Amino acid sequence: MGRKVVIKIGSSTLTTSESSIDYEFMNALVDQVARVRARGWQPIVVTSAAIACGLEALGIKRRPSDMPSLQAAASVGQSVLSTAYAEAFRAYGITTSIVLLTRRDTADRSAYLHARDTLSRLLELDVVPIVNENDTVSVEQIRFGDNDTLAALVACLVNADLMVILSDIDGLYDANPHFNSDAKLIECVEKIDESIMGVAGEAGTTVGSGGMITKIKAARVLMVAGIQMVICNGREPEALPRIVGGESVGTRFVAAKKPHEITPKKLWIALGDSARGALIVDAGAKTALIERGSSLLPVGIAAVEGGFEAGDIVDIKDVAGHLFARGKVSASSDELELAQGLSQQALKANRLLAGLSHKPVVHRDELVVFE
Repeated sequence: MGRKVVIKIGSSTLTTSESSIDYEFMNALVDQVARVRARGWQPIVVTSAAIACGLEALGIKRRPSDMPSLQAAASVGQSVLSTAYAEAFRAYGITTSIVLLTRRDTADRSAYLHARDTLSRLLELDVVPIVNENDTVSVEQIRFGDNDTLAALVACLVNADLMVILSDIDGLYDANPHFNSDAKLIECVEKIDESIMGVAGEAGTTVGSGGMITKIKAARVLMVAGIQMVICNGREPEALPRIVGGESVGTRFVAAKKPHEITPKKLWIALGDSARGALIVDAGAKTALIERGSSLLPVGIAAVEGGFEAGDIVDIKDVAGHLFARGKVSASSDELELAQGLSQQALKANRLLAGLSHKPVVHRDELVVFE
């Protein structure tokens, strides 16, 4: 089996406007993918732009704002887009497949594993999977919201060696280059801390729905999983062959040399489901979670955000609001608001909360630490 690379192509990179696909660019990109594949890599393409494709096919110039129109455009566009990829790859004797996913396909653990097995089998069959979010049926509650998250999930599903985000920006800068002419490109990131999160801007395009912040969040999980990620300008000449050849293009996020043990269950927690709320923990609990691999106990919780039930996924933040972990909780937000800050002894003495005295709030086996 060759090394696996997930290639994510953003809407703004693949289009010339809100409703026009740049087929010349698509063909040039497919040529790069084919050459990378000829070097022994197994590519998976995560593509955006189904809606833009549909609007073009329907002759609609301006992107509508109502959900039925957007989903109708996605329905038409998905067919057009997959056909365009199939024809472009056919010129190189390469078979493609279309794989459409929503959060519903990954929030459930068995569905997550089925998706993994399907993608792995397609690669075994020498197919290049073309993956997209199923915008035709997805609604806000089950949307990934951006294909950066979807691509990271796919990279984790297939245990990829590398993920490349082809964007309309050159990479991560130390300041916003649109407003600061002195902004410098950060070529290599080895740790995602508050400073890196701070320089990540929000979305700046009407075509795509992802911003730099979603790319950083994707990188954060990939680095823990031991998968390298590169963000670069998709129109940079020969970007893909240069990146897989080890050249410095855009910003490279270097994976941990000794990645945390990331089981499929933990990856599902990290990326497969959206967080229902958050637990704010004190400095002692943060240190225990990061440095000692401990489970989270009620005594370390300083505050509870949002409403959630036992079994839900929650973010774990420090008192400054920095998100550094995510896990599956064993108790509801109502229970934890009562139990926060209490020792095991105090919990035992309280008839309402005694059940929390003999189990952690988040067990270490259901906890992903990003640092």
